[in-house]
Amino acid sequence: GTDRRVHQSSRSHREAGRNDGAEVIEGEKEKVVVVLGPTASGKTALAVQLAKKMETDIISGDSMLVYRGFNIGTDKPDEKERGGVRHELIDILEPQETFSVMDFQRLAAEKITTINARGRIPVLVGGTGLYIKALLEGYEFSRSPGDMTYRQYLEDLAAVRGRAYIHHMLAEVDPATAHRLHVNDFRRVVRALEVWKAEKETISHRRFSAGGNLRYKAWVIGLRWERTLLYERINDRVRGMVASGLEEEVRELLTAGVSRMAPAMKGIGYKEMAACLAGEISREEAVRDIQKATRHFAKRQFTWYRKMPYIHWYEADHISLSLLLEKVFHDVAGFFTGKAKI
Repeated sequence: GTDRRVHQSSRSHREAGRNDGAEVIEGEKEKVVVVLGPTASGKTALAVQLAKKMETDIISGDSMLVYRGFNIGTDKPDEKERGGVRHELIDILEPQETFSVMDFQRLAAEKITTINARGRIPVLVGGTGLYIKALLEGYEFSRSPGDMTYRQYLEDLAAVRGRAYIHHMLAEVDPATAHRLHVNDFRRVVRALEVWKAEKETISHRRFSAGGNLRYKAWVIGLRWERTLLYERINDRVRGMVASGLEEEVRELLTAGVSRMAPAMKGIGYKEMAACLAGEISREEAVRDIQKATRHFAKRQFTWYRKMPYIHWYEADHISLSLLLEKVFHDVAGFFTGKAKI
């Protein structure tokens, strides 16, 4: 039936002359299904059911799920929620390690190649819009080495004149990047100035490829929710996380020596609860702050998705999971077997 057609379609990679994922026939793109959407939109549940139906693996496209020990606040799917489906790029880093969009691009690309070579089409699921966009469109990031002397100069200058002054310097040479970066995102502001100085080429000129020309043969599923309903789900989910022991999880991480400055501890839910445990805010304030930060995060996700015209949107707020799965699988099967009405 339809399931077999999807499997046969993905298996054509090997039959077309792939060699352990190392060679790709000229003009042939690797295949991937993507499930994205704002936080609390039901991506995980759909992705697991879809992966089961396609007999394939899931690749996580979430910048926080990579960290070990960060489970409740990231809403990391447990063994039961994973439903026996293999999940890649989850629990691969310690909390103090950094994880960049370039790291994600490299690791996810390797996983897609490996899974395609086994004759399967992986399901990539995530809410980090920049990560997914960079992977699908083959974003070329600057490889210019850091300029330690110039960096130190900028840091010294910021100490005297303030961070806003450095941000203004960036705005003078690269207004597009300056507009995108917050004045307090100091590390990235400095990096952007370093790149500009090294190459006299603005980061904003490193364009993503045009929407239609993706690096992969990809069917990109977006889950759409009416905003007030989504915000209700977000508020409920945060309350659920607190009830499930978010405070205890953060306390254990801090007791184990994870610094509040660690990259993973800067995530939504963790920084607020750490502030609560330090006596800086009350438990009620922490919950409200987490809910507010998560709603703002969802808003930023929508902004990213607007830059991805190749997303196929599915209304997820008034439909059962089984019906949604049926619609999505029908479209996925049609797309990869050439029978889609797109």
